[in-house]
Amino acid sequence: MKIDDAAARLEALGNRTRLQIYRALVRAGRSGMPVGRLQDKLKIPASTLSHHIKSLVAVGLVNQVREATTLICHANYDSMQGLVDFLVSECCADEAECKNAKTAA
Repeated sequence: MKIDDAAARLEALGNRTRLQIYRALVRAGRSGMPVGRLQDKLKIPASTLSHHIKSLVAVGLVNQVREATTLICHANYDSMQGLVDFLVSECCADEAECKNAKTAA
C-alpha cells in the first residue's frame, strides 16, 4: 500500500462520525447494512450520513450496492486488512533486539 493511500484512509477514520459508521459496518459483517438502518442506529441526519459515507467510499473503506430501492453499505475488509498490514509491516524493523528474536525463531 502506498503511504498516500494509507494516510487518506487514516484521515477518513480520524473523524468521529466516520469512525462510528465504519465500526457499525464492520460489526454488521459481510451482509452489510442498509443506509436507513445505519441512520437509525447512529442517529445521524441523512445528509450528514451521506456526506460521511461518500468520504469512506472515496478512500475505499466502504462499498455500496443498490438492491432494488435499498442502498446497502459494506465495509471493505480487504482494504481494512491492507491498512492494518501496512501499519504493522515494519513493526520493530529498526530495533536490534526484535530482529535478533525473529532470526532466532
